[in-house]
Amino acid sequence: MNPIIVVTGGSKGIGRAVVEKFAAEGFDIITCARTEADLVQLQTDIQSRYEGITVHPKAIDLSSKSAILAWVEEIQALHRPVEVLVNNAGVFAAGQTYNEPDGLLENLIATNLYSAYHLTRGLIDSMITQHRGHIFNLCSVASIMAYPNGGGYSISKFALYGLSKALREELKPYGIRVTAILPGATLTPSWDGVNLPQERFIKPEDIAESIWATYRLSERTVVEEIVIRPLLGDL
Repeated sequence: MNPIIVVTGGSKGIGRAVVEKFAAEGFDIITCARTEADLVQLQTDIQSRYEGITVHPKAIDLSSKSAILAWVEEIQALHRPVEVLVNNAGVFAAGQTYNEPDGLLENLIATNLYSAYHLTRGLIDSMITQHRGHIFNLCSVASIMAYPNGGGYSISKFALYGLSKALREELKPYGIRVTAILPGATLTPSWDGVNLPQERFIKPEDIAESIWATYRLSERTVVEEIVIRPLLGDL
């Protein structure tokens, strides 16, 4: 039976690249996104391209705790241990801490932090039971360096980085590895319409390759965090 990877936000960008990489390496995929049509297309593409691979898609709003918990129950009903969890889903909104719209921070925290928190808590028991597993949290260079007009977003990503550190310490005794990925500007649909050359961005596939290479290390080793930037520097 194929191992299982759970990837949030798997229909586009970094999530899609991770799904592609792990499917190519023989993993069955459990993934989610907001748009049903995107997930149907993903399922068709992956299952037609990689023989023997199954994709379990779910359209879900990850800012909703109740929706996440319901999805956890569906995953648990498969009765298959989760080998890798990639908390990738996130949203960006520009704004300054002192004058950004009321409610913006709450929305960013719900999607960028609480989704990872609740999903990890929901799926961790199977990893603890098998004494193995790897959790990847897609943080950001904004997790370690705030920048103008990135107030609430930076706050949410600092918090996700903190969650990664807490989980790493707590899960060491169970043989579970936790890695924070901190990418700079990555060529995903969130940058559509920006008039910049592609070489100013990281390729999503490079991040997926980094995640795969980190997972493939021996179980006695953990890469705690990876900072990945465009060669020409941050935007």
